Amino acid sequence: MEEENTTIIMTSLSFLPPSHLTNLTHSVISLSHHHRRRLAAVLSSPTLFSLTLRHLLSLTLPDKTHLIATHLLSLLHPLLLHRNHHSLSSSAATMKLRDLDAVVLLLFLCETHQLHPDVLEASPDHWREILGNLCSHSMLNNISGLWTCDAGILMPYIETLVRCKRFVDIMGGYNHLRRGDQKEGYEVPAARAAVVALRAVEVFNAATSNAGEIECVICKEDMTEGRDVCEMPCQHLFHWKCILPWLSKKNTCPFCRFQLPTDDVFSEIQRLWEILVKTSEIHVA
Repeated sequence: MEEENTTIIMTSLSFLPPSHLTNLTHSVISLSHHHRRRLAAVLSSPTLFSLTLRHLLSLTLPDKTHLIATHLLSLLHPLLLHRNHHSLSSSAATMKLRDLDAVVLLLFLCETHQLHPDVLEASPDHWREILGNLCSHSMLNNISGLWTCDAGILMPYIETLVRCKRFVDIMGGYNHLRRGDQKEGYEVPAARAAVVALRAVEVFNAATSNAGEIECVICKEDMTEGRDVCEMPCQHLFHWKCILPWLSKKNTCPFCRFQLPTDDVFSEIQRLWEILVKTSEIHVA
């Protein structure tokens, strides 16, 4: 699974124009530095470390899954934004500082457990010192090669993406089963920001309509010429009074099933990942 996900990301990246790849690299550098600063701040402050660890220990497994999923969503956004793909913004990717501190510490704990399983057998009272030394050693080792090329910058980012995606896929499915959710046919409303950003256009006639249709497929009634209607990003037109109730329940175009962003973290990850998969499939074909 990790190898397949890595291939999808690498294939998608390999066909980015040089300017887009440069912009993505700069975004990843900024994001990486921000996360490292937060981890360094947590590990350098006994009080902040204690509060962050206590917050982590108070979270249930579904809560931790949601935390990592939100972090994954924030990592996916730069990758998709630099494809000039429309309607990518969603408030689901924003994280409170306390949650960001918790997730960078959680991921570092997981990485430490994988690479150095023995060191965490010590008392939690000594974890801050142990993790601080490991973090400093890791950062010093990475400095020499970090700026040499795009691959040196992007590979740690890709590896984090893949690890988070694998965890969310496994634990997200497990949590759905525990709650009895039906993943097939699961519907979520469109993000409020995406709905507010929809365009209003004036109806002229079938020939000048962007969609080539003057019938609203929701109510099956013609659109009155000269009146404003809603234009979706896919360029299909609908009555405002019809589309707004629809988007309050579903994030898809009623005509072609184009997906708008959603504030549901897991659905948004799936939406963005499907864009990456389709992109890589097109390039491979």
